[in-house]
Amino acid sequence: MAVTTIPSGYRSILGVKETEQAIVRIKDFFQLALSTELNLTRVTAPLFVPRGKGINDDLNGTERPVKFPVKDMNELELEIVHSLAKWKRLKVTDLGCKPGFGIYTDMNAIRADEEMDNIHSLYVDQWDWELAMDEKDRTLYFLKDLVRGIYRCLKRTEFFIYDNYPAIEPVLPDEITFIHAEELYNRYPDLSPKERESEATREFGAVFIFGIGYALPDGNLHDGRAPDYDDWITETGNGKRGLNGDLLVWNAVLGQALELSSMGIRVSPDSMREQLDYRGCPERAELFFHKKLLAGELTQTVGGGIGQSRLCMFFLRKAHIGETQASVWPDSMIDDCAKAGIHLL
Repeated sequence: MAVTTIPSGYRSILGVKETEQAIVRIKDFFQLALSTELNLTRVTAPLFVPRGKGINDDLNGTERPVKFPVKDMNELELEIVHSLAKWKRLKVTDLGCKPGFGIYTDMNAIRADEEMDNIHSLYVDQWDWELAMDEKDRTLYFLKDLVRGIYRCLKRTEFFIYDNYPAIEPVLPDEITFIHAEELYNRYPDLSPKERESEATREFGAVFIFGIGYALPDGNLHDGRAPDYDDWITETGNGKRGLNGDLLVWNAVLGQALELSSMGIRVSPDSMREQLDYRGCPERAELFFHKKLLAGELTQTVGGGIGQSRLCMFFLRKAHIGETQASVWPDSMIDDCAKAGIHLL
């Protein structure tokens, strides 16, 4: 059921026309910063992929992809992508990218089962990126170094916005804080995962929570992760697991954490097989993508997605993601926002 949060006394800092112009500025500035920071080349990306090949992102494994038959291809069923998590690894392999170089793209997706609220939409737009890497760099040290690079891009973008719109003052801390999902659990044992994220970002301003996907001490997950792209099962020391995570910031407008990016070192053949068994879906090893990976035919990569509308929402201090993207919303949400002066594009 769609839920709308109306912040008390909220008023958009920028008007609708200024907002549209600022969105363009943010996207242009950030993608250039990202591509130069991580050595990424822009590529075009598909909106849909063939069904049944294991290429689409299965998210938590329960979300239904939008699909349709193609008359000119003997009714072959195609799926609108959820994200390009696995497609990118195929692309990096096809391009023959050397370690330290990779790709990024504008990803547009439809997630029909998304529960809509101030930060979740049926329409998803993000920069999907993927970087070739050496096997020897499958470490937390390497992952943290990349996270810091992305965070530098966020800091530069925040200053760029302040320079152009002085009413929007910088709020991000100088450094991002790293914390494991299990450490977060131990720190706030009585809170839900989302409440833990909010407490951590409220305290630190910006955090990267790694090790998302493996069970916590209480047997639950901090959040769901598919078993066939991020590596969340590899042991990293001190009884911890996971070479992946989420980058979150404190959203003062809504008074909660805001996830801007999900990323991770991708599975090796061994870790994917272990994760498929852990999730109880070993039969996926017979799919096209998985066969190639298990045969050692795919480049070892690290990658992730960075939400474009969420990024704009955060930097422009918006209360609803519909203020930075055009989507479809329930009538009740449209009415609630209109009464509060929240203009949905």
